[in-house]
Amino acid sequence: MSDDVQDNTVRSVRSVLIVEDSETLALGLRTSFEFEGYSVDWVADGEAALEWLASNRPDLIILDLMLPKVNGFEVLRRYRADGGDSAVLILSARDAEVDKVQGFRSGADDYVVKPVGILELLARAEAMLRRTGPQRQPHSDSPTDISSRTGNGDKVMHFGNIVVDPRTRTVTRQGVPVELTPREYELLVFLINADGAIISRELVMGEVWHYVPGLTSRTVDQHVARLRHKLEIDAAVPQHILTARKAGYRFVS
Repeated sequence: MSDDVQDNTVRSVRSVLIVEDSETLALGLRTSFEFEGYSVDWVADGEAALEWLASNRPDLIILDLMLPKVNGFEVLRRYRADGGDSAVLILSARDAEVDKVQGFRSGADDYVVKPVGILELLARAEAMLRRTGPQRQPHSDSPTDISSRTGNGDKVMHFGNIVVDPRTRTVTRQGVPVELTPREYELLVFLINADGAIISRELVMGEVWHYVPGLTSRTVDQHVARLRHKLEIDAAVPQHILTARKAGYRFVS
């Protein structure tokens, strides 16, 4: 593979974990992703995936659902419950809406139904990593209040006892790191950047989820609820992530 090909696909080596029990499919995916410059690992069952993820943090997980030992839904549920924040793309032959909804509710960032063309899958992976990958830049600015931002996407933001640093994609509460999934982080930043405007669920689905298959407004609501539990002093009486009845959501600092 030439250096030109790698430079046009990823700026730095990204890591991918493929969780797939079909050796033929897994090897095909591995070959394609490695050709595009990714570092790739493969495990063939859910139990092995959880063991691998306990000591590794890939940029992207490509996850089948129908796995031996531990199914994909359970792998994803346990991984997110343990604070895992890698981007997760479910790749499954199960195309029922209920499966897609369960996948997103469990913490998936995208859901692709088999069979799928490898070019589409690579494009989806690249798009996910552009949205969720950390910005590795040196710290130099002190926190500034959201209300005084000038549109610079690298500005550190704070509200209440929360600090959001978009350069490292980290969130802290009273100095303690808050583990957000990539989608939760994207949703939080999108709401913050709205500068107090009411944002409809449909706009959130378009801008944050990019209308991925199986998405419903209920998925947005559940992600908002998780953000409140992680960030608000009292999730039942939020001070920052507010509901605009019959309209959507609004963020206030």
